[in-house]
Amino acid sequence: MKTALIAVLLLAQPVAASDWPRFRGADGGAAAPTARVPVSWDEQTNMLWSVDLPGNGASSPIAFQDRIYLTSFTGYGLDADDPGKREDLRLHVLCFERATGRLLWDREIEAAAAEQKATRRVVDHGYASGTAVCDETGVYAYFGVSGLVAFDHDGNRLWHAETGDRTAGFGSAASPIIYQNLVIMNASIECGTVFAFDRRTGDEVWRIEDVVRSWTTPLVARNSDGNDELVLSYKNLIRGFDPLSGQQLWSADGVLDYVVPCVVASEGVIYVLGGRKNQSMAVRLGGRGDVTKTHKIWESNIGANVTSPVYHDGRLYWSSDRGIANCLNAATGDVIYRERMDTRERVYASAVLAGDHLYLSTRENGIFVIHTGDDYKQVAHNLIGGDDSLLNATPCVAGDTLLVRTNNRLYCIGTPSP
Repeated sequence: MKTALIAVLLLAQPVAASDWPRFRGADGGAAAPTARVPVSWDEQTNMLWSVDLPGNGASSPIAFQDRIYLTSFTGYGLDADDPGKREDLRLHVLCFERATGRLLWDREIEAAAAEQKATRRVVDHGYASGTAVCDETGVYAYFGVSGLVAFDHDGNRLWHAETGDRTAGFGSAASPIIYQNLVIMNASIECGTVFAFDRRTGDEVWRIEDVVRSWTTPLVARNSDGNDELVLSYKNLIRGFDPLSGQQLWSADGVLDYVVPCVVASEGVIYVLGGRKNQSMAVRLGGRGDVTKTHKIWESNIGANVTSPVYHDGRLYWSSDRGIANCLNAATGDVIYRERMDTRERVYASAVLAGDHLYLSTRENGIFVIHTGDDYKQVAHNLIGGDDSLLNATPCVAGDTLLVRTNNRLYCIGTPSP
């Protein structure tokens, strides 16, 4: 009885404001409106520390208590012209000291034989695209066909779960999330299934099948009645489920193509982007059955193929993969502004909000900082000298610091103590 009570209390503990324990933050919204992050920096100014990374990757850093976790890959596929031998590919879960960036441990996972060959398209972002998730029990990292692996905070391996052996396009991209005692993983690309595993044992609890062409990370959002719903967005459909049982609650017509961007939510409404032709839409949670006609609020042909939006103060913001900064009225879908960013390549990282500023990452031209509001107002353009590697990863807002991961290095940006 006492042990069960302790477990319940642990589950009920709120995430600290300084933690960013999963892809795009604790609620998946990529917004930290109370954070005080510098708007400008370089290799010397507002740079608290930086460290070389063992291997490349497109995954984001996460922050939990006094640790930072990150995934990477080594041995194969680092260079499209000279990829090496596929049997040398190694996947890594890395743990850093948050205050200094000191590497505390590095755990290797042998890659599955089903991992893709290192074509130029695959090398563009690599074999470590999924961002880890953690809580007090451990850290959970996903490597597509190489599976979902769990470690405790000392780096001891707890369990490993296989989730399919198929690949498509550029490979894996979705990240795991934690809901109460479950680790939920979208393995649409690997086997067309979303799984829920017991976070302590790795045992399967439920599965949702027939999830088609979805590279996105799932979202648990609260409806207006105060109940949680698991939302999945994939080709042609958006579906809502009971997150504890995996039972379907509702469905609505969705993006008419594959889906990569994450769903975001505010006050019982979800916002969905996706598709090569770009779509966006808003759907009210809490329905039952087919809610396309009853709960879909608006739909637009403006969106993004890869990047995810941020909701803030009645507006939706995102920097599309085509290099366009977008701002829409969240209530109506009407365009407030669309402005081209100064970037030559496609954008893979998503926007994050810290305080009243948006941080828009580009692959090869640093990070633009703009002010929130009805006008596109650029506040700063930040480059770091000496690092010309790609910036594919969405930044992490850890307290009053910004963690930025390029292929080569991990940076901690913040205001130095006096």
